[in-house]
Amino acid sequence: MAARDPRSEAQRLLIPGLVARVLEPSPPAVGPPWFADDPVKDGDVPPGHRVVAPVPLPGALTWDEWLADNHEHAEFVSARWLGAHRRLTVAPASYSDTRLALHRVAVYVVSPARRLANGKIGLRWTLDGFGTPVFGEGEQVRVEGDRVVLQRGETVASHPMSTLAGLADFLLGGKPDLAGAEGFDVPPAGDPEADLRVDPVAARFLGDWFGFAYSVLEELRADPASVDAGRVQLWPEHFDAAVDCGPDGRRSMFGASPGDDAVIEPYLYALPPAGTPPGELWNATSFRGAILPLSDMVHASDQRAAALAFLRERRDAVAGA
Repeated sequence: MAARDPRSEAQRLLIPGLVARVLEPSPPAVGPPWFADDPVKDGDVPPGHRVVAPVPLPGALTWDEWLADNHEHAEFVSARWLGAHRRLTVAPASYSDTRLALHRVAVYVVSPARRLANGKIGLRWTLDGFGTPVFGEGEQVRVEGDRVVLQRGETVASHPMSTLAGLADFLLGGKPDLAGAEGFDVPPAGDPEADLRVDPVAARFLGDWFGFAYSVLEELRADPASVDAGRVQLWPEHFDAAVDCGPDGRRSMFGASPGDDAVIEPYLYALPPAGTPPGELWNATSFRGAILPLSDMVHASDQRAAALAFLRERRDAVAGA
């Protein structure tokens, strides 16, 4: 297994004068305040160069526009949710068990690897799964399907999705990190020696959901109307990707959950500020906000357009309230 640098992988496809931007975290490690690279905005652009980005940015090409003259790279671009976007399907039957198992992996072994290095818990989408931004001396932990990968510089090792105890020993050199989860509403660690029920097909479906989510949420974040937008982060405690935006007093959260106890399928959500008047836009029953389940957009002619329309309509409603 080779070490990965997603931005460099994409850059190798481009001719001189073009600068790649990607959704996945890429080296080098970044310091405070974020301790994480910005997937679409980091890095200087030399004079006379043009960015190729996964979302529309002023003066940039999108990867879809670039593909118009570079069809042979469509599979690479599609796999990384940069463009030529694939369609989501309904979740496989094994999805719920896999989602719960990977949520525990995220909380008790993957996020702690980053937290113990710099105090940050946020994760990101990575190819075929999820993982940490690059931290420390070029380290990254990520889940790829039914394996966990530990990358240190150019050295890469992986471990099958066995037990929490086995993964903790591999990543942390000890036991699952229970202390870091205290105070959060997270799944119990359970028996650390019990086999994790992770189906590789369902794990890659989850990875595709997070890839879809990042492509949509980063585009929402890039909108000029998304005032003072934060970073898109995959939070291990809720196991969802989310970004906040809006002025003080009207700040809202927009995200993508892989499912939970109340809504078993993946869904998009909008969480408006307190005091937002009730109305037909706010249809959630398990929290104060709105949801768009995957089943409601799986047959849309353009799934990303349907997702963005849902999020933008609620962002704009809050702004105009």
